[in-house]
Amino acid sequence: MKQYKKVVLAYSGGLDTSVIIPWLKEHYGCEVIAVAADLGQGAELDGLEEKAKKTGASKLYIANVVDEFVEDYIFPTLKAGAKYENQYLLGTSFARPLIAKKIVEIAKKEGADAIAHGATGKGNDQVRFELSVKALAPEMGIVAPWREWELKSRDDELAYAEKHDIPLPVTKETSYSKDKNLWHLSHEGLDLEDPANEPDLDKILELGVSPEKAPDKPAYVTIGFEKGVPVSLDGKKMKGAELVAALNKLGGENGVGVLDLVENRLVGMKSRGVYETPGGAILYHAHEALETLCLEKETLHYKQQLALKYADLVYNGLWFTTLREAMDAFVDKTQETVTGEVKLKLYKGNISNAGVTSPYSLYSEEVVTFNEDHVYDQNDATGFINLFGLPLKTQAQMKRKNGLL
Repeated sequence: MKQYKKVVLAYSGGLDTSVIIPWLKEHYGCEVIAVAADLGQGAELDGLEEKAKKTGASKLYIANVVDEFVEDYIFPTLKAGAKYENQYLLGTSFARPLIAKKIVEIAKKEGADAIAHGATGKGNDQVRFELSVKALAPEMGIVAPWREWELKSRDDELAYAEKHDIPLPVTKETSYSKDKNLWHLSHEGLDLEDPANEPDLDKILELGVSPEKAPDKPAYVTIGFEKGVPVSLDGKKMKGAELVAALNKLGGENGVGVLDLVENRLVGMKSRGVYETPGGAILYHAHEALETLCLEKETLHYKQQLALKYADLVYNGLWFTTLREAMDAFVDKTQETVTGEVKLKLYKGNISNAGVTSPYSLYSEEVVTFNEDHVYDQNDATGFINLFGLPLKTQAQMKRKNGLL
């Protein structure tokens, strides 16, 4: 085991990282500096400094990165329309490279020789953290206790914590594995490990209510976009973080943005989780609705293909890559005319369009109308169909000639 003198730990105060601090000191004999990133997780940060020091950290940094998270990670991914496996809105995935970036900055400032994280050897986060560190500080050592220590389960961690008098906010009965930030809240483990079990949403949900408990009256919201970026709610200009928080509240109250998903992890296994992303679900729906108005067919269809690849990059920890930056350049070009307002109706877990407008709209009622018009000659379709169908006609003639038709 390589020895380190000073290790900077990605710290959340949860079960894994609370146990890791004394474990690092016990096995490496090193100073441990804890770093927590404020990604909008709210009360989870309360009392964190006292807790970190009580468990053996020499100091705790709390990096406020909420605005950076929204503007530089969430909104670029939203503009790309990226959803992993067409469903997951990447709430944990794009938080990890930002956390790693801040940890690297502090590790360099502190003269640390290694970085540690609490991601398990079965998960995606180990890859996301470590690829980000390799991209930003290739000389830095990396310690991944889950791949080294004798603890094999969350029960083992709880027993270790009890033995070392480490206070924890969870028990064996309530210890869902969770990840929370301004964008989402994920839940894994316990009864959710069996996909046959219906999730008890009334027990699980924290950001909102189940659709059954949502109001019987629909709620309406109008979201303004400028070049693909959401900038206003109901006509009121807002900063990104404020806007996401407001939509989380509204969406949560109306039971939207709950996803029960079995996904393909990067490390080869399938996992099941319940994700809460009320504000994100609303923003994705609104952005997609506006793009249908503002993007011509070939650009929209190609962008939809790119969105899958973009989501794979983010999910797989490849944020700090030339390809992701190049994709952003393409996306930004497509968003130059994605400006306008989208009105949505929220009702018992559902999101539906209630009106879309844009000064750059490509929709022409004059052209598409079923009534008489003077701008479209329907006879033009004859030549178009003849040319477009020529390969089919030629092939059919060949088949008939050879007795295949």
